[in-house]
Amino acid sequence: MMPWVGLGLLLLVGAGVVTTGLPAAVILLVAATIGAGVGAASGEVPVDLLAAVPGRVINILDNDLVQAIPLYVLMGALINRLPLADALFRGSLALLPRSPAAPVVSGIALGALLGPMNGSVGASVIALSRVVAPRLAAFGIPLPRRAAVIAVASTLGVVVPPSLVLILLGDAMLSAHTIAVTTTGRAEQVINTEDVFHGALVPAGIYLVACLLIAWWFNRRAPKTANAIIGPLAPRQAILALFALLAILTLLGGVAAGYFYAVEAAAMGGFTLLVAGFASGRLPLPVLNELLRDVLALTGTLFFLLIAATTLTLVLRVLGTDALVAGWIAAISGGKLKVVALVLGGIWLSALVLDAFELIFVVVPIVIPPLLIRVDDAVWVAVLVLLVVQTSFLDPFIGYSLMMTRAVLRESIGFLAVLRSLLPFLLAQWALLIVVLLVPQLVHIGQTDAARSREPAGISSQELDRRMQEMLAPPPDSPNDSGAPAK
Repeated sequence: MMPWVGLGLLLLVGAGVVTTGLPAAVILLVAATIGAGVGAASGEVPVDLLAAVPGRVINILDNDLVQAIPLYVLMGALINRLPLADALFRGSLALLPRSPAAPVVSGIALGALLGPMNGSVGASVIALSRVVAPRLAAFGIPLPRRAAVIAVASTLGVVVPPSLVLILLGDAMLSAHTIAVTTTGRAEQVINTEDVFHGALVPAGIYLVACLLIAWWFNRRAPKTANAIIGPLAPRQAILALFALLAILTLLGGVAAGYFYAVEAAAMGGFTLLVAGFASGRLPLPVLNELLRDVLALTGTLFFLLIAATTLTLVLRVLGTDALVAGWIAAISGGKLKVVALVLGGIWLSALVLDAFELIFVVVPIVIPPLLIRVDDAVWVAVLVLLVVQTSFLDPFIGYSLMMTRAVLRESIGFLAVLRSLLPFLLAQWALLIVVLLVPQLVHIGQTDAARSREPAGISSQELDRRMQEMLAPPPDSPNDSGAPAK
């Protein structure tokens, strides 16, 4: 009975997110409290179960990848304050042939460059709406097409390393794979975030090229207005654009190639942007104070969501919901392709009511460990989950990127008109997902040398221990102080 209570909690979370308007973290904590109360009242879950929560939270916050979150949020806030996006956009227009498609192609390229640095899709939407939208309007690009371009460009940072979504998904996959390897006893290297970065490179490159081609093809004959005349790029702007481009490519390339850790790249990027802001006079003390308040608010929101999701997943594990889901996945007949497709379908359905972070924090820890018990290609599974998460941002009905774009543009946009403009990008996204599903080798191109350069064990025994403490719930009758399972 208790495992089904956990499923009811998940349905409650989905209904609460859609209908109440409350912060997702509050809904997750309410669901966790209800689950713990029902379990305690039934006598199957002891009240002292909650003693395991602080240990699990400390284990998570001790992870350096999670510590990179505020640095990425800081970078996104600084990019929005400094004229980097404008300089890069104007530089791209100066390099491309004069064509009505030039600003659209430049907007897509700008989203791919700044998305990973912005730290979130919302920050990318704000930056692109401020810089790209007015120029698209000046070139006579219709409003629905402008909204589609901004929404799509803002999601490119999801799949381009080292995006915040990619980092958090890589960390969640490491924990899930640790459980799968420990459960099965397979002698294989546990996946890490760098593996996910490498696996996402080729699919991300394919999707970026497809988006650039779509942007060019559907806008190559767009009407050109008198307001679309772009003056020559000033020397100062050219230098700023070149510096920004080299710095971004160095950081992104360094992380993707394994030369920098994500937290190191975030620290270098944040420090460089701060110095540039101080040197240019764009960050006086009042502006800096306001910027840091925004960074702390958004960081606190993400950490609150992480803690709430961790609490709920602990309750679900003690109720036995994870075992119930694992049994369902184990009972699926057929090969790994069918199993992966069905689980991805479940994740996609969850994405109709949950955003990317909620999916990573709540759904992935429940469904991915049993999936990896049956499917031994963790990198392939991680990239497929990443692509499903990206499609959730562009869901025509409740996709976060599309909804926020419509809100930021502050203009009435018909649903069907936006859908028509968005459809070519959606078709490219779905086609890529199907290709990666059918051709797992795509995610392993160029990974052999990177894998050989790491230690054979993949992660240390201490890290393996910590992951097990973090993910496995303690027995209901004997939780210890650290939140690790009693032996």
